[in-house]
Amino acid sequence: MSTDAHRHWLDLQVHCPGDVPPATPLMWLAEKHQAHADRLTDRLLPAGSAHGVERASAADALAVLALREAVRREMEYGRGAHLRDALQLGASWGQVAAAVDLTPDEARALLRAWADGQRHLYTASEERGEQPLGLSAGQHAAVLALTGLGDDEHIAVEGGR
Repeated sequence: MSTDAHRHWLDLQVHCPGDVPPATPLMWLAEKHQAHADRLTDRLLPAGSAHGVERASAADALAVLALREAVRREMEYGRGAHLRDALQLGASWGQVAAAVDLTPDEARALLRAWADGQRHLYTASEERGEQPLGLSAGQHAAVLALTGLGDDEHIAVEGGR
């Protein structure tokens, strides 16, 4: 992201998760969240206890809620993609499941749901005449093929694991 994009982000008022532009770096979300959260914490200090303390407003509380939701959505969205990445890079379903504190079957269901959502995103954007986002039919099939691996099975990765 560019310096101009960062400046714009710093000036942007966030009232709901939809105010957060797509692909906003997680670090930027965390920094903006922390600034609002600090003001919320400072409001609990006794009056006159700290010089130059900014007191919170309802806008700060709403921004914290909206930013936390935006982070939650970003983290949730990324789970399927990172499950796929781990499997493609040689991790087993047992390892992947342990990393997300699920059973291997629950992790497989999560990957299937993500892949199906990405396939739907692709076809919907294609139908609107837009540059397709998500998974093509071939990419979707390749991701679903990963769900057929056994719990302790690894795919062969060039250069080893």
